[in-house]
Amino acid sequence: MFTGFPEQALDFYEGLEADNSRTYWQANKDVYESAVRAPMLALLADLEPEFGPGRIFRPNRDVRFAADKSPYKTHCGAVLADHAGQAGGYVEISAAGLVVAGGYYSTEPDQVERYRRAVADDVQGRRLVRTVAALREGGYELGGTVLKTSPRGYPKDHPRADLLRHRTLYARCGWKPEPWLHTAAAADRVRAAWRAFAPLNAWLAEQVGPAGLLP
Repeated sequence: MFTGFPEQALDFYEGLEADNSRTYWQANKDVYESAVRAPMLALLADLEPEFGPGRIFRPNRDVRFAADKSPYKTHCGAVLADHAGQAGGYVEISAAGLVVAGGYYSTEPDQVERYRRAVADDVQGRRLVRTVAALREGGYELGGTVLKTSPRGYPKDHPRADLLRHRTLYARCGWKPEPWLHTAAAADRVRAAWRAFAPLNAWLAEQVGPAGLLP
């Protein structure tokens, strides 16, 4: 049963930010397992009846092509397991607190093309406008990779030009560490956010879908 993320989880990541080394990791691996990974698994188990199973991302960074060779991520992230390549829920714990998100954080060219066609469509485009407006009214931030101007083939004065400029689109919300983070109430925050993200995820799943589909 999920009972919150203990204070030790935040302390662990504060230490990792200061000393991102194998020496620190090995010396504090038990803390990661008990204060970070175990509570995250419990959180996913609590949410599974409504949202399906989730999976935790590996703690090691892929540094093969990165200028920053720090070996470990300074957060623990998890995503709904059955949404690989699709829109779904995301949750993250770090020294900075708790973050939840939904939507597309990365896309392939064929997904971008389907997304733009859907945004340009009057019915589906207006549906997305309503969905985005509801999220903003609910206090959620909208983000993504955005072009400086409208993409080629679409007029700059298009009524949904702001959405057409997106290559990725997601909603998120973050909270700094507060006492509720160390209690089961943290699950309620994630649950409420994932419910709010459901219309955006549904639109993206229906209109864009995973990478590799024919345009």
